[in-house]
Amino acid sequence: MLLAAALAACAQPTPPEAPAQSANADSAAAATAADASSPRFIGVIGTRAQHSPPFLGVPETNFYCLRSFVDRQTGETRHQLYVSDSYAGTERHWNAAHDGAGQPLRFFEISQHGITCEGGCSYTEEFAANLPETELRANPQGLRVTFTARSGDEMTVDVSGGQITAQLAAVDARRNPVQPAAANP
Repeated sequence: MLLAAALAACAQPTPPEAPAQSANADSAAAATAADASSPRFIGVIGTRAQHSPPFLGVPETNFYCLRSFVDRQTGETRHQLYVSDSYAGTERHWNAAHDGAGQPLRFFEISQHGITCEGGCSYTEEFAANLPETELRANPQGLRVTFTARSGDEMTVDVSGGQITAQLAAVDARRNPVQPAAANP
């Protein structure tokens, strides 16, 4: 239960130095671990990819990434597909997600803000869907997640096989760190 609370409270998906990547960055997919944010949890943040063009040309907008949280005490791991969406027009209020087979996924609303209403309103929303590790491991070729909003909008995110492989490798490395060899006496 503590892990779920930590996941819902985490709104910063990547360190600021991590550049956004295009959706075709399969071969360059990587994940970074951030240990400093919590003594109990390790956050592993995957490569960002665009789900639509940067909003008004502003970098670091309209992206998604995989992120995982490893509990150092229990080894329990949670994986999420995190999305940042900025747009103009009617508020969307993203509120649900399902996988490619139509199975519902646990949805987390992280933040929702109005940017401005001068000359028309614009908004930014951050949200995530939990992804079972079994589903990630069973889909090394990639998977599809569809988000729905109260406004009736839908957004389908195609997570590449490269993103999944890199994320799981980084998580496995954090779960099972290589122990230094014992010196021979």
